[in-house]
Amino acid sequence: MDIRNWLTEHKKKDLLRRLTPVKRLPEGQLVVPGQTGPSLLDFSSNDYLGLSSHAEVMAQSRHFLELAGCGAGAARLMSGDLAMYHRLEEEVAQLKGQEAALLFGSGYLANCGVIPALVGRNDAIFADRLNHASIYDGCSLSRAKVIRFHHNDLNHLEELLHKQRGKGEALIVVESLYSMDGDRCPLRDLVQLKEKFNCLLMVDEAHATGLFGENGGGIIEEDGVTARVDLAMGTFGKALGSYGAYIASTKSMIEFLINRARTFIYSTGLPPAVIGASLAATRIIRQEPGLRRDLFAKVGCFKAALAENGLTNLGPSQIVPIMIGDSSRALHIAQALRDQGIFATAVRPPTVPEGTARLRFSITRHLSREALQKAAALIGAALAAS
Repeated sequence: MDIRNWLTEHKKKDLLRRLTPVKRLPEGQLVVPGQTGPSLLDFSSNDYLGLSSHAEVMAQSRHFLELAGCGAGAARLMSGDLAMYHRLEEEVAQLKGQEAALLFGSGYLANCGVIPALVGRNDAIFADRLNHASIYDGCSLSRAKVIRFHHNDLNHLEELLHKQRGKGEALIVVESLYSMDGDRCPLRDLVQLKEKFNCLLMVDEAHATGLFGENGGGIIEEDGVTARVDLAMGTFGKALGSYGAYIASTKSMIEFLINRARTFIYSTGLPPAVIGASLAATRIIRQEPGLRRDLFAKVGCFKAALAENGLTNLGPSQIVPIMIGDSSRALHIAQALRDQGIFATAVRPPTVPEGTARLRFSITRHLSREALQKAAALIGAALAAS
């Protein structure tokens, strides 16, 4: 590969990604070094509940840092299995309504480790076409046959299961809430299919944990399918404001993954400060349901304001994508909004399919109603002017 030519071609197509250093400020604002004018409203953060700056979360993080130092020192199967990991896993299992849980370094590592542990060459994976890249990388590592079904189309999935289920193990992998479209998986109907065809079902709840369900246990809790989902994956780096990830399942499945998931076996344990923060956040989302009620009140406020500016059909969640189509136009609109104090990322292929470049707005509790209404008006004006 000629790297320089590759970079040149991607730049011509407006598909070249660049890092943008920022400084985070209170109340959902940030500053880009070198910018002139006031701070920007951050619509690209997944810190939905604002827990990354919650006083209790930060205090617990500091306490665990002082208690156990900066790092675990080893993989957990060596000498790095700190007692605090087991405390967090017990809390996560309770949150997700499962028997047990296992921590991973990130959601990416969880998906890339768990999927190859479950299936192999003689097996099949049925994956939603819009699943996260980490799911598809896990599928590739497994060497199983990967069969993609149309997004949220269970009729298509059933047709494929009839034709290609095979005699080996079959795994269905979905997200409960899709990170780029903000829509939900029809889990109640999906669990019936997985049982009809005797498949394992793995649900990625990265963007749902902490936000949905009576106790914040995610969409699997809200839809009442917890006991029928074989593996629930989630992260601490979004609504819980920390870092890392987990798999929640049966005790036997967790014991199996300890022995089979290479991204767990060969990774150093998470830092103690991260564990402290995640422990505090996991308890807070169960004990303070008002946080998610407040968030979704603001989500409703933002969508109502967008509707007043001509934008409708905005989905059921805190993730609000505004479809643009062309990558160059998406970049242009994103820059125009940034010039007016709105930081929203233009998401382009290959993160999303060709022709579906978009602006992705994440709503967080940090943002005031006044800021949301102002942003909606600016978005409407920017779209009209582009």
